[in-house]
Amino acid sequence: MPASDAALVGSSHPSDAPPAAADGAARTCTTTVGVLALQGDVAEHLRAITAAGARPVPVRRAAELAAVDGLIIPGGESTTIWKLAAIFDLVEPLRERISAGMPVFGSCAGMIMLARRLVERASEQETFGAIDMTVRRNAFGRQADSFESDIEIHGAGGPPFRAVFIRAPWVEEVGPGVEILATEPRTGRIVAVRQGPALATAFHPELTQDNRVHTIFTDMVRELS
Repeated sequence: MPASDAALVGSSHPSDAPPAAADGAARTCTTTVGVLALQGDVAEHLRAITAAGARPVPVRRAAELAAVDGLIIPGGESTTIWKLAAIFDLVEPLRERISAGMPVFGSCAGMIMLARRLVERASEQETFGAIDMTVRRNAFGRQADSFESDIEIHGAGGPPFRAVFIRAPWVEEVGPGVEILATEPRTGRIVAVRQGPALATAFHPELTQDNRVHTIFTDMVRELS
């Protein structure tokens, strides 16, 4: 099974922003946010959810999925995560909850899985179609092309976010109901979007100590639950 992107990135340079759960620590952890724990950067997302003031739960079974208020689909390998979701009988429960409006956040591979359309779709790869966007897989290149970039994220506040891109996709186009939250400054490509209860980033916010993206998502879960 492929290694998580956390193992691949080594030590990234955290943003100068304070670890943004600033006020998250003062909140009660009544909001439960799951992380699809089949493959990828699961532990890193669990840490960030805690820092954002919510209660993290690894999700591997339908009963665990039914108990969470929102869900993160982590970075990793999108085709591997999809195949494992099928093995664990999670595909249809995931479709049902996402279609019913459960808040969901996908980072990197998770962005691919939330897209309505893919460019150069991998063999037998399906998606949940939660966001009206077209995504190109591995658009920024292979592992050797991984990089970090300071980006401005709408709604995050504070200094630029130091984003980690590893075999990252980008968004080629969005539908009229999709809000563009960030572009990568060197290329101008769309790398963060939101549509209703669904959030997606091409980069890996879980691989930094800057928790602002997870705070945005946990606030979404609180508002929509």
